[in-house]
This record gives sequence, C-alpha cells and structure tokens, in this order.
Amino acid sequence: MNIHEFQAKEILKRYGVNVAKGAVAENLEQASEILNDLEGEIFALKAQIHAGGRGLAGGVKIASSREQAIQFASKLLGMTLITPQTPKNGILVRKIYIEEGLNFKQEIYLSLAFDRNSEKISLIVSKDGGVSIEETAKQNPHLIKTISIDPQIGLCGFHTKELINFLQIDKILWSKLDTLLQNLYKIYIFKDANLIEINPLVLTQDDEFYALDAKMSFDDSALFRHEDIRALNDETQTDTSENEAKAQRLNYIKLEGSVGCVVNGAGLAMATMDIIKELGGEAANFLDVGGAATGEGVAKAFRLILNDRRVKVIFVNIFGGIVRCDRIAAGIIEACQSTPLGVPVVVRLDGTNAKEALDMLKNSALKGLHTSDDLFEGARLAVMLAKGEK
Repeated sequence: MNIHEFQAKEILKRYGVNVAKGAVAENLEQASEILNDLEGEIFALKAQIHAGGRGLAGGVKIASSREQAIQFASKLLGMTLITPQTPKNGILVRKIYIEEGLNFKQEIYLSLAFDRNSEKISLIVSKDGGVSIEETAKQNPHLIKTISIDPQIGLCGFHTKELINFLQIDKILWSKLDTLLQNLYKIYIFKDANLIEINPLVLTQDDEFYALDAKMSFDDSALFRHEDIRALNDETQTDTSENEAKAQRLNYIKLEGSVGCVVNGAGLAMATMDIIKELGGEAANFLDVGGAATGEGVAKAFRLILNDRRVKVIFVNIFGGIVRCDRIAAGIIEACQSTPLGVPVVVRLDGTNAKEALDMLKNSALKGLHTSDDLFEGARLAVMLAKGEK
C-alpha cells in the first residue's frame, strides 16, 4: 500500500526525522491559511498523487512569494498529472502539500528496500540526490552505493561510517546521520514497510539533515496489524475495480490490454499473461482468484473484468489441484448463466477431473463459450477472438 508524501512526513516526524514545516490543502482557502502560518518567502507546492515523476510533469512548484504560491496552488488543484508512473489518462490532483523552503548545501538520495535475492534489506544512497535514481543508475552508477543489512543483526554503526566515507560528509556529522538512519530503519521494521525513499535528503547550511521529499510503501499482507497505516489508504489513487477486488479478497491489477484473465495461482497468472503477449495479444488484467475458484468467485471475477470496456474476451485458465475441475466447470456455467457477459469466454482446464469438466462445458450449450485442454491453443483462440479474427 502506498501513501502520500504528506502522510509519510507525518510518520517521519513521529520518529524524529527532520522535515520542513508544512501542511496539506484541498482548496485555495486552506492553501491561503497554510501560507499565512508558514515563515519565509520561499515555498514548495507539491501535487499529492501516488506516482513519481511529479516534478517533470509540472506537479511541483517553487514560489518566491505568497502571492505566487496562491497562483501555483490554483493551477495545481484540479489538474490532471500524467507521468511515466500514472495511468495513460493521468491522476486528478485533489490535494497539494505546501511547505517552507530550505537552504541546503548537499542533496542525497537515500532509500531502504527489501532485496528478495539476498533476503536482506538494501540501504541505497547516491551523491546525486533530487533526480531519478533510475537515471543515475544508467548514467552515473559510480555515484550509487548499496549496503546489505542482515535483518537478524540490524543497522550498525559501521554501516553509517561506510556511508559517511562514500558521501564525503564531515565525520563530525556521524552521530546525526546515524540517528537518522536508525530512525528510518525503525519505521521500516516496525511498520512492515516495503520501501522508504527520501529523495532528496538534504544537508542544510547549519548541518542538519532534512527529508525534503518522502515516499513510503507498506506490505499489504501485514496491514492487519497496523491500523494506523491502514487508515492512510487513499482509494481515489487506485482503480475502482482494484478497490472492489480488494474488498472481495481477489488479487486484481488492471492493465492496458483486451484479453481479460481469470486464473488460479499467481505463478500461473504471470505465465498466462506472458503467453498472451507472445501470441500477439495484451492482457487486460492480472487476476488470481486463488481459492475462490467457485461459482460465486468466478462470477465476481467476471464482473470485475467486465467493468473494463476494453475487454473483448475472457480467458479462464485453471489448474485443478486441490480444487476439482468439475466443480470449477459448474461454477463457470453458473457464472455465465447469472452474469450477462456480452463477450466470448475461452476456458482451459487441466488437473483433477479435467475431462469431465470440459465435457460439462461443451454440453452446456452456452453461447460464446469455448473450451480447450491445451494452454497455448486456448490462449491463441482468446487472442484471435480479442482481435476479431474468429
């Protein structure tokens, strides 16, 4: 689960990390009140959306007066931001974060993320802060350093010393940097974070570290024990179908294609999407029904998929291991009878009682229902139907 920058900064403050004074506004009246409460003449105004690349898309403005800040606030609120990380149609800006400007002498990139290959936590820093870490990795990889932290041991002083030397920061600041890193590490561990990214972390003229920007993402599977984090979820930032799927405990992610997919098991779902791509099609979604491969579960999956008007065909790919294929077939028939589809359905079943299940589907006489016992043939048929070639 992702949260907004202003929410991440509230968490940082609670854990003793310095952030500039600021507040979030949803209208111009609130923006004016916030500006009257802030000091100085330089202000940063930032669109609050769950996507990176805001600056290049015009979603971050630096104002040199309160009057200019109000003008920027008027432009930002209600605009639609399109970045490489947003859907094609962009995301509507409903909130902006306004904060005091800071004078600083150094910008640093810093993040904590989980490395699944090493099963350790990666502490990543770059001397080239304030820009895309992906661009730095491509153009100046020597400016990036990654330190692996064993979660059984934790973040240690020698890690901080290693960073001090790499960043060429005055060693007198060791204690301040170590305190900052320890506080970020506590958030990462205690709150079950997937990612904490500070870009940039700045060193001010009076030698204080400040988080000028903040991005946090948390493990969905651990949210049950973090009510405070769960309460920060902003459903306006995700597709309505994804919100509905979450409520129904279905693993659904909307994509850009026209072949709707209903699959049991994340691995099989990924393989199905790959095969559709290889055959010249594009998946409209990732949907793992998991243990919900029942009549009700399949019907819910169909309704979710059909919310997307781009879907031209539904491809059901189920491997019956624990769940019997004949029961799944009965569920598919029930779903097709209870849900007006309007698009063809291709069903590929394999596993326990697969033959009986395919016979049930063939004998159902449902219009637009196609069957296959071969994954590639089923996927090929789905792609052809999506393209109107059959």
